[in-house]
Amino acid sequence: MKIQVKKLATMTGHVDSLYALAPAVKSDCFYSAGNDGMVVQWDKKQPEQGKLLAKVSGTIYSLCSLPNEQALIVGQNNLGVYRIQTDTRQISASAAVTSSAIFDIARQDEQLYLATGSGELIALTADRLQTIGKWSISDKSLRCVALHPSLPHLAIGTSDHHIYILHSQTIQPIARLKGHTNSVFSLAYSPCGRYLLSGSRDAHLRIWDVVSGYQLMQSIVAHMYTINHIAFSPDGEWFITCSKDKSIKLWEAATFTLRKVIDRARYAGHGNSVNKLLWLNNRQFVAASDDRSLSLWEFIVESQANF
Repeated sequence: MKIQVKKLATMTGHVDSLYALAPAVKSDCFYSAGNDGMVVQWDKKQPEQGKLLAKVSGTIYSLCSLPNEQALIVGQNNLGVYRIQTDTRQISASAAVTSSAIFDIARQDEQLYLATGSGELIALTADRLQTIGKWSISDKSLRCVALHPSLPHLAIGTSDHHIYILHSQTIQPIARLKGHTNSVFSLAYSPCGRYLLSGSRDAHLRIWDVVSGYQLMQSIVAHMYTINHIAFSPDGEWFITCSKDKSIKLWEAATFTLRKVIDRARYAGHGNSVNKLLWLNNRQFVAASDDRSLSLWEFIVESQANF
């Protein structure tokens, strides 16, 4: 298997570090946000023409797209959460549910789950941002949250080094996963639901078998420094990881095998920490970095014939 990687575009305009990405209604478009408080809409066909959707005070760590409602949920570092209508650019709801950072947001049906810096998990209605419940999960920050594609499982990664698996409706504990030796910054269920992947400040990628009760299958030293994000391709055949070590890595999901390293030296990649990833389709993805820029990538898999 031979993989060719091509950088399609670099998108600039933000004036500080970028931490969040989310898809837009059109598959070629997406949103970015970060420390400058700007939410910007991009079109991969016109990468030089970013459009300001909203400007808020404070750092934005998390975005959650609600494409069917043409809405975007924005989580700030000290002023709670906003719902912005992407068609009108108007704030349709807001909620000062916490004074701490909202590091991640996940949606299931009409409900939102917020991972907060106070260690609280907060559930809100997706339409009006009304509080459904608040639960103290850890005495450290909750850094990421992931929902299983078919089971009522909610996974939370924390700065106490653990992963908590909860029932998404009752918030009752199912499991507590031990293994990482530092904060867990990213979680991703495989689209088939068989595996949970976790990435940590300890630079390890860990693979947990959901079917066997979240038994640890494999631990891989995947990067030199913190793993900031993990994202599966829509078809589940690939996943990507990004890191404080400035690199993006492409992995084959069936075997958890590293297939490509995308960095500054080899592919004119980012010059600072890569913080977030977003797939636009099965072969193209976007990366957001501390260097204030976004990059658009495409890869092609070439079959090697045997003679």
